[in-house]
Amino acid sequence: MSGESAGMGSGVQKQLSPLMKGEVLPITSSSQLEASYEDIKRSRSVLNSLFSGALAGAVAKTAVAPLDRTKIIFQVSSARFSAKEAYKLIYRTYLKDGFLSLWRGNSATMVRVIPYAAIQFCAHEQYKRLLGGYCGFQGKALPPIPRLVAGSLAGITAAMLTYPLDMVRARMAVTPKEMYSNILHIFVRISREEGLKTLYRGFTPTILGVVPYAGLSFFTYETLKNLHAEQSGRLQPYSYERLAFGACAGLIGQSASYPLDVVRRRMQTAGVTGHTYGTILGTMREIVSEEGVVRGLYKGLSMNWVKGPVAVGISFTTFDLTQILLRKLYQKG
Repeated sequence: MSGESAGMGSGVQKQLSPLMKGEVLPITSSSQLEASYEDIKRSRSVLNSLFSGALAGAVAKTAVAPLDRTKIIFQVSSARFSAKEAYKLIYRTYLKDGFLSLWRGNSATMVRVIPYAAIQFCAHEQYKRLLGGYCGFQGKALPPIPRLVAGSLAGITAAMLTYPLDMVRARMAVTPKEMYSNILHIFVRISREEGLKTLYRGFTPTILGVVPYAGLSFFTYETLKNLHAEQSGRLQPYSYERLAFGACAGLIGQSASYPLDVVRRRMQTAGVTGHTYGTILGTMREIVSEEGVVRGLYKGLSMNWVKGPVAVGISFTTFDLTQILLRKLYQKG
């Protein structure tokens, strides 16, 4: 027994000996803990933004999908647009193919809009943080110019990463079910019959349109929130106020970039409409010569004034409220 005890004792001494000789376990410093905590906070913020943005895009686009599909059909055709003709088209589609056909192409929209909105909102938060640090406004509201730049850069980042999905969504909206059975089928047929470059047809007008659209949308929404906070003394607007701010943002952003949106849709669907649109200026000239400036380049804008503000209002409101909810859940956890 005494031998065993001695053996055990010596074993413990051997295990403890490094500590007894001064080789202590490393103790994490307060600065290391703070840095680690900041990394966790930043990672959590990015994940929150991605999830909130994805949800915001999905909810907003699904809400206005029938109007969006109708707008695209008019944009890519030479038929004259009016509210009456738009209603007739929606009603004929409903009678011919059923109620759910009004959401045809929405699956492709979701495949595109969920990553697009997630990247755009997340990128916007990161660009705000980077520009705030660069301009000396970290943690505060950005001045007007950096605010506009942050929105534009967020839109460009999202558009560059998700453009082929937008191309597919446009094709699904203007073709019958028999032509393309699903999203993968569209990718395969376009690649085989028209070449991989076709997946990026209309990319330049998209980027040119995204700069004023995303820039002005984020700029207007953030500006209205800041003005509201200054005037009311409340940091967080009510939900209906967020919707109103988002609606104003959508109205201004989409009106500024609408002609390039028409050009983009014409170039995206050229392979199935029989046209050969090649360049932005060439497409614009052809549209103007055949249909005029207002009836051609601004075709469907009045529908966008209904659809756009609703979609953008829902999108910004959903994003903000989801962010607030997630922060509260983390605090409770």
